[in-house]
Amino acid sequence: MRGAKRPLGVVTSWVRRQPPKVKAFLAVVTGMAALVFIRFIVHDHDNLFVAAEAAHALGIGVLIYKLTKEKTCAGLSLKSQDLTALFLAVRLYCSFVMEYDIHTILDTATLVATLFVIYMIRFKLRSTYMVDKDNFALYYVVLPCAGLALLIHPSTSHNIVNRISWAFCVYLEAVSVLPQLRLMQNTKIVEPFTAHYVFALGVARFLSCAHWVLQVLDTRGRLLTALGYGLWPSMVLLSEIVQTFILADFCYYYVKSLVGGQLVLRLPSGVV
Repeated sequence: MRGAKRPLGVVTSWVRRQPPKVKAFLAVVTGMAALVFIRFIVHDHDNLFVAAEAAHALGIGVLIYKLTKEKTCAGLSLKSQDLTALFLAVRLYCSFVMEYDIHTILDTATLVATLFVIYMIRFKLRSTYMVDKDNFALYYVVLPCAGLALLIHPSTSHNIVNRISWAFCVYLEAVSVLPQLRLMQNTKIVEPFTAHYVFALGVARFLSCAHWVLQVLDTRGRLLTALGYGLWPSMVLLSEIVQTFILADFCYYYVKSLVGGQLVLRLPSGVV
């Protein structure tokens, strides 16, 4: 067992000693290698989006189990859940008026589950809610996303309000996890169920990002053209990449903790 863990420990220690620029380069190389691997083993890349939705649903399922069985919402950010409900509600509105498909059904189920989580935190388990640690100001993300949506949005033939709403939910989804990461940074210790939930979000975001990147590669850039002109196609892809990298650091420490056999995840300062 010691011999099996030793190489991982050596690699982990080496990565930890590297400057931020080297760590960023290694993250990019690892992400590209993962994309190449996925491209060869997954023939229908649309399945990646379904897998992303499944990972998100699994994460919410873990949350619901924690809330109903453990009877505590300690370590969970109500503000992140509020942002999630907001972008899902806006995206559902856009789906109904612009493009009704299977994603509409999946988003409806996810929104219902998220609203249940919000209800449990806000009313049933309020006494265990860490309100002093959940101190991320929502206007730091809502207002910039709204302003960016006004400036950069799809150039389709839909109503301007619908196009701005679509852009708003894309941008807000990319940063909706920030309050949860801030809460975990404040507490420094993340209990298992919360860690599983955030890791599931990280997996979902990576699969969604992989879906978009591989679709762009498969169509040789025609997908970006189909989304419209101007900065909007690039912003869609950038939003997917940003939300993946936001959670990358946490996922690294999660896997490291899991391999090390630690049930409780301890985050060093400055991780998220």
